[in-house]
Amino acid sequence: MEIPRVGVPDALASRLTMAEQHEYLSRRTMLKGTGAALAAGPLLLQGTAYADGDKVVPAGRHLAFGRNPRTSMRVAWQVPAPVRKPFLRIADGHGGWSHRIPAEVRALHSEVAGVIAPYVQYYLHAEADHLWPGHIYRYAVGHEGFDPASGDGGPAAISTFTTAPARGVPAGKFTFTAFGDQGVSTTALAQDGAVAGQNPRFHLLAGDIAYADPSGAGKPPGSKPDAEHDLFDPKVWDAYYRQIEGVAASVPWMVTTGNHDMEALYSPDGYGGQLKRWDFPGGGPRDCPSVYSFIYGNVGVISLDANDVSYEIPANLGYSHGSQTAWLKRRLRYLRSQPDVDFVVVFFHHCAYSTTNQHASEGGVREQWVPLFDEYRVDLVINGHNHIYERTDALRGGKVTREVKIGDTVEPDRDGTVYATCGGGGKSLYSFPVPDTFAGEFQSYHWVKGGEKVTETVPWSRVRYTGYSFLAIDVEPAWFGRRTTLTVRTLRNDGAEIDRFTLRRTAGRHRSRYAAASLLGADPGDA
Repeated sequence: MEIPRVGVPDALASRLTMAEQHEYLSRRTMLKGTGAALAAGPLLLQGTAYADGDKVVPAGRHLAFGRNPRTSMRVAWQVPAPVRKPFLRIADGHGGWSHRIPAEVRALHSEVAGVIAPYVQYYLHAEADHLWPGHIYRYAVGHEGFDPASGDGGPAAISTFTTAPARGVPAGKFTFTAFGDQGVSTTALAQDGAVAGQNPRFHLLAGDIAYADPSGAGKPPGSKPDAEHDLFDPKVWDAYYRQIEGVAASVPWMVTTGNHDMEALYSPDGYGGQLKRWDFPGGGPRDCPSVYSFIYGNVGVISLDANDVSYEIPANLGYSHGSQTAWLKRRLRYLRSQPDVDFVVVFFHHCAYSTTNQHASEGGVREQWVPLFDEYRVDLVINGHNHIYERTDALRGGKVTREVKIGDTVEPDRDGTVYATCGGGGKSLYSFPVPDTFAGEFQSYHWVKGGEKVTETVPWSRVRYTGYSFLAIDVEPAWFGRRTTLTVRTLRNDGAEIDRFTLRRTAGRHRSRYAAASLLGADPGDA
């Protein structure tokens, strides 16, 4: 089975963990004297040749929530060459522009002798803090010689963001969106446009982001044309950020890592490059950057890294030494103790329940995390990895507890968890062993330890769609004791609806008391 690699021979890569691949590349680099060890340097070195500021325009702006999404927002962007004194400026509706908030420069050096020519990318990151919940802010990013807030760059260089609403007070209906497995293509761009059309408050990307390393799909060498196995190309990330900027510059783009996002060139766990490119909220276990949670309105969202538990693609299997699963249990317990958190949504890459011919279901997820989802009555689990749409009935203990037909309403406390795979974000599509419209039991498989497939009879696959799609999730909060709903719509990028189901709860039911003084500020769930 092939696993992610760059410059590592296929026969060797199939036997190495991500850490071993990184060590192999590091040794090769040192022997050849190419200097790839500079990849981790967070700041520009003294003596760097800076570009003229008025000749460099920021690109690829993308937002992410900070530790407290009600009072902070993180802004990231790229520049093609080093610039002096990069910054972020913000403004609300009551005054002028803020002072220049200094930005951090994270330079990422990519180079492998005879494989990747020297290439440096400059990622800039800044955080606006001490903001008001539920407010719209304008922002601009710049550097010495380029300040859109002072008229440089034109109005297109200025965008907006909205902080999360204050906790404890229903703030009206809102929508968020989700898909996985995007890449760079005209189809992926169309998906971004369709997502923007839903006016989401935030977007979830369930792993396999840009596909700069297209070798991570877990297929034997030679099973696809050579183009499917091209070596890692860091420039794909430049194209990716340009592609998503139209929506991600104003909608927080909350990502988790998939198997294509482990890049052995940069660090032993494969995530060194992602730490340069993205701002993750933090608060998860140490050394698990894409593991975090946040609260938006009455929804608690948890991001997990399923590479840690994957039997199918074991390059990072067990890298957290159990700390991620322990953190998940604490986080679920915390969210379920909050009186203003009604719904819990968990997203990650590898599927707990799917039936495609290509990947199907991940047994490691079922063993490690599904029992916790059952225990804490998780409402919705969102996955990628399989490049299709597939949705289960309500499940508990891996068994169907309630059939959920299109248009049905589910009571998760009583009925169980619904699992939705939405990997049709832009990459080439997969196939099912039965037609999309087939409604009976059929044979599929799941992965077990050792990378083996075990055949199983599937009664839980309720809706399937072999096409590109995404989730639009409408949340209608309610006052304590009243009915609150979370409606999941599955849409094609032309707006056609494929599936719809509703999760319903009683607002605040079975929650512990919560200190009113902390509703507007940071809390343990944000730390």
